[in-house]
Amino acid sequence: MIIINDRDKVEWKEGMTVRDLLDKMNYTYSLITVVVDDEVVLEEDYDHFKLKDETNVSVFHLAHGG
Repeated sequence: MIIINDRDKVEWKEGMTVRDLLDKMNYTYSLITVVVDDEVVLEEDYDHFKLKDETNVSVFHLAHGG
């Protein structure tokens, strides 16, 4: 099980990547920061960064403001 933002849960699957998780959660925002167990994952690594079972993931949607 993967826990997202301390509230949502997603079933973990062998070989699951950050990109797979974002797609499953329908996160399509252009400005997202992903933190996996206290490690920031760069966008260029989303397709290759494999998630482990019982992982905690935080997803932050960045917004422009003024």
